[in-house]
Amino acid sequence: MSNPTIIRLAIFDWAGTSVDFGSCAPAAAFAQVFARHGVAVSDANSRAPMGTNKRDHLIAMLSVPEVAAEWRAIHHRDWNTTDVDTMYQEFIPVQLEAISRHSSLVPGLLEVFEELRNQGIRTGGTTGYFQQAADAVLAAAQAQGFFPDVNICADDVPAGRPAPWMIFRVMERLGIYPPTCVVNIGDTIADIKAGLAAGCWSVGVCDSSSITGLSLEEYRALSESDRTERLRATAEAFYAAGCHAVINSIDELPALIERINQELAASRGPAQLVELQSGAA
Repeated sequence: MSNPTIIRLAIFDWAGTSVDFGSCAPAAAFAQVFARHGVAVSDANSRAPMGTNKRDHLIAMLSVPEVAAEWRAIHHRDWNTTDVDTMYQEFIPVQLEAISRHSSLVPGLLEVFEELRNQGIRTGGTTGYFQQAADAVLAAAQAQGFFPDVNICADDVPAGRPAPWMIFRVMERLGIYPPTCVVNIGDTIADIKAGLAAGCWSVGVCDSSSITGLSLEEYRALSESDRTERLRATAEAFYAAGCHAVINSIDELPALIERINQELAASRGPAQLVELQSGAA
């Protein structure tokens, strides 16, 4: 059994957390697939279900009242499961092509990875991507020097986020438990909910988040006041979802883990992290 009084495992989401600052690849791919069917979707509608299994993501988008209404106006009927199957098959090559253009590591990730590894903390990756996409993003990350110990995708488990099964599968593969010695880091509400469902420390990263919704270039072009406001709004969304803490950027993770270890040493678990909620953003 792992030492329950120290963090032994950090589990990272992929797009928007580890690679693809702003989670641009899936957002653009969903918009393109809907456009093929004559339906224009907003960036907000494309991003709202981010982090979930991609077929579930399509269903969530189609279920948005204004999207469903536009589908009905264009096709003169409601959408059905056959439409979902067709769109999902169309989505696969579009997503793979988008990944090839949006697979750079989030700035600071390699330094964080090295620091965690030097502390003996194992790492895992989880994603709502299907297997081909998960393999593609892992290969791209490895080519840049990021080698998580385990990588699990939505196809590997009975249900993707917000279910906790991907987190549990990483823990199982590495033999690390209980959940209180695990930190789950993500950029979406689905990531936060999966971490909570697993009973581990659930942390949101703000600058690269799909909620913030900006590419690295767009984010860096913001004024200081606009950047502060964007980070505040994303942090509030994470807190509303029940996260234990937020970090502005991934390079703040080691310091947060140190603070969590102090909480664990005091025999307090994730439910008692109120003081970190107010101080981590």
